[in-house]
Amino acid sequence: MPWKRIPGALARISAGSVTNVWGVDSASNIFRYTGDDTNPWVPIPGSLTDVSAASDGTVWGVNTSGEILRFTWDSRYWIKISGNLQQISVGSSKSVWGVDAAGKIWRYTGDDNKPWVQIPGTLTQVGAGADGTVWGVNSGGNIYYYAEDRVDPDHWVQVPGCLAAISVGTKTSVWAVNKAGNVYTITADEGKCRSQDVDIPPLACGLVDISAAADGTVWGVNSVGNIYRWIRD
Repeated sequence: MPWKRIPGALARISAGSVTNVWGVDSASNIFRYTGDDTNPWVPIPGSLTDVSAASDGTVWGVNTSGEILRFTWDSRYWIKISGNLQQISVGSSKSVWGVDAAGKIWRYTGDDNKPWVQIPGTLTQVGAGADGTVWGVNSGGNIYYYAEDRVDPDHWVQVPGCLAAISVGTKTSVWAVNKAGNVYTITADEGKCRSQDVDIPPLACGLVDISAAADGTVWGVNSVGNIYRWIRD
């Protein structure tokens, strides 16, 4: 079976790599994957509504008040970063993007004293990859990728389709789900981007959140909190 159910219940999930998988449940409790499917989750102190893990071990999150936090592995403590976000995505320590409650888009500057620069556009969800690739969806389900070298100051290029959630591992590993819970991959061929159904049997209960890592790892959760991992050949 392409999707393997993993014990536990989560509302949001993020996979930076096969060894760096984090999630939050409906009560905002935080969990990290142990690497053992028989005893998969260890609780992490704190409370978050969204968490994002990168391939280099970087982990950021936001809480119910929109406060932004970054995990420090040395102290196992969350450091508060100024700003206010509703959703966050981390491709690496240098590629951190988020959207606030108004749909405004923000990118991390690398300077905790002045951490955010606003990016033109409006999104409800953004996905940042390890290689700097960025995709997003807006409130109408419209799909965009970010082209920083584009002459147009807006930089966002729309792709046909309608999605509810999107995640970026790299340029060649972009996964998403629509409102019906169907799973999609998004591919780019010579600058022409298109979305296509994953050629696999669908889950009986579709996904509401999905996360793709740079190493090809893919996890997802459905509307009742069941957790799944994509099993590659």
